[in-house]
Amino acid sequence: MGKRIRAQRIGRGSPRYKARTAKKRGKAELPPAPKEGAKARVVDILHDPGRTAPVARVRYADGEERLVLAPEGVKVGDVIGCGISASIKPGNTLSLAEIPEGTPIHNIESQPGAGGKFARASGVHATVLAHDVGQSIIRMPSGEIRSINPNCRATIGVVAGGGRKEKPLVKAGKKHKAMTAKGKHYPHVSGVAMNVVDHPFGSGRGRHAGRPRTVPRHAPPGQKVGLISARKTGRK
Repeated sequence: MGKRIRAQRIGRGSPRYKARTAKKRGKAELPPAPKEGAKARVVDILHDPGRTAPVARVRYADGEERLVLAPEGVKVGDVIGCGISASIKPGNTLSLAEIPEGTPIHNIESQPGAGGKFARASGVHATVLAHDVGQSIIRMPSGEIRSINPNCRATIGVVAGGGRKEKPLVKAGKKHKAMTAKGKHYPHVSGVAMNVVDHPFGSGRGRHAGRPRTVPRHAPPGQKVGLISARKTGRK
């Protein structure tokens, strides 16, 4: 009798596949909408385990403290703002309609008020390409061109922590610890390299699945590997 495949073990949620949230600093969010026009002072720059980018702790005039993604060039003691009164400088948060074309931005909302969703990893940024009627054209870090509601907010600047991948890890143990902080198992063994009792793609001659890789959405958990509920199959 075979074992539970890796996808089943991850879905079950054992301690092996859980991220260590106790060490995380917390959510790095955009300033709340009621604080439009408010200014905050950066009181500390922190390393956040499980996140690739550093975070900045900011304090508002009423004493409230929040965490935000730290952009390049922002240091302890700087003042950042949000809203119409904010200038175009790293760390300030404005709606896309108020940001000039060609400005690097990060922590972009997908819908107004939904919170930052795009360009949040270390060293990345998106670029405002153009403004049109009812939409802002943004080039994402992947190079994709996307139209977003101009009322969505974003933060000016490039996320700090760039160059993180330039230094090699050298040892597999360092990679293992880096992935463990995010709740991901390493090393990742391919299904076609396993035995048939361990994975549906296992066994057979050569490293190939030996069966159709497209599975229906309602397949049993032990079969749910490969192209799950693919929209298209085969050639056109």
